[in-house]
Amino acid sequence: MSDCLFCKFVSKEFETKIVFENDKILAFNDISPQAPIHILIIPKKHISSINELTIDDKDIMGELLFAAKEIAKQENLETYRLVINTGEDAGQSVFHIHLHLMSGRSFTWPAG
Repeated sequence: MSDCLFCKFVSKEFETKIVFENDKILAFNDISPQAPIHILIIPKKHISSINELTIDDKDIMGELLFAAKEIAKQENLETYRLVINTGEDAGQSVFHIHLHLMSGRSFTWPAG
């Protein structure tokens, strides 16, 4: 999608500090971190939100979770939080599915 910020990271139109990359996934540091470690993990395929998933996308969601595990291992994280926001009222500000991996501090619920 031409106006999607995260798609511009995928296409390398905009630069970002890449933490992890493979043929389906890209991960980078959040520019507005909510924790000392805050990494965004995205599929390279544009999907606006969980609500836009199709049955054909089920494997990419598994890829996101597996990438989170690999990044946590790479960063020597034993504890971390994973979050996916869906919709503006839930805190989604970029409409390209992304998984937040956060660590480096204690978390309470609700996240805040």
